[in-house]
Amino acid sequence: MALRRRDSYIITPHAKWQMTRRDIDEDMVRSVMASPGQRQAAGAGREIYQSRIARGSPSKEYLLRVVVDIERSPVEVVTLYCTTKIEKYWRDT
Repeated sequence: MALRRRDSYIITPHAKWQMTRRDIDEDMVRSVMASPGQRQAAGAGREIYQSRIARGSPSKEYLLRVVVDIERSPVEVVTLYCTTKIEKYWRDT
């Protein structure tokens, strides 16, 4: 499958709701979509784009995980969340 531009995407209503609920701003999503630290397969037609980010005061490291439907055109951000369980999801290559 041809790689689609990651700067062309739609954020679904569910993902927007999750952004509000989880205090994740669009700049954070844009950054991960433009240049994810890692991409992982997540089932049929979906991938997870993830990057390490700093949040809070004092700053703490989190992993922002963005679930993307890659079979849509443009691709769609389905849902997203931040986690401190970086070692659980980050794959050293």
